[in-house]
Amino acid sequence: MIAISARSVGANDLVPRRTVSGAGGRVTPVSVTTGPDAIVRCPWGDDPAMISYHDTEWGRELRGDRELFERMSLEAFQSGLSWAIILRKREHFREAFAGFDPAAVAAFGDADVARLLGDAGIVRNRLKIEATISNARTLLALDESFSDLLWSFAPAPAPAPTSYADVPATTEESIAMAKALKRRGFRFVGPTTAYALMQATGMVNDHLAGCVARTRS
Repeated sequence: MIAISARSVGANDLVPRRTVSGAGGRVTPVSVTTGPDAIVRCPWGDDPAMISYHDTEWGRELRGDRELFERMSLEAFQSGLSWAIILRKREHFREAFAGFDPAAVAAFGDADVARLLGDAGIVRNRLKIEATISNARTLLALDESFSDLLWSFAPAPAPAPTSYADVPATTEESIAMAKALKRRGFRFVGPTTAYALMQATGMVNDHLAGCVARTRS
């Protein structure tokens, strides 16, 4: 029996696998795999929604205050859960949070918090809900573009990782981003979440060497 040890890579703590333990206890890093469609990808499993997200969104450059606010918020809601859960609920999140328009979310009050806590279509975590509303207000109070702020921490391009053993959970840049966001009043964005955000939005390209999506990012 092959045991898979999963590692959170970006938002996807469920699927990307850092190592495979085989006979004799040998542990080898997992690199790209060839799917049933004969396409070489990062080893994210066979869930169609996850494959589509991997192929068309994760690691692609994303800018814009609203777009990045949505992605940061969803990364925060994902903390402690799998990205597959968030992905399945994403449209519900968008409906519940007014399309993640920062101005609309910033205007949410106690009645909205109660509404969200009763919405089974999202993750009903009071701290995360209140943090999202607070973060929208903090974003609106910035003296600079939220998009420009986040992208100021993007590192220089790095060589393609060959396996998930080469992919970090945090970096100097994600630590610096998390500190800068916390200093400005943002909540639920630690260094690991910050690095997941960087991966998801193309600030770093952690598609593995040989993955079809790497050159598309």
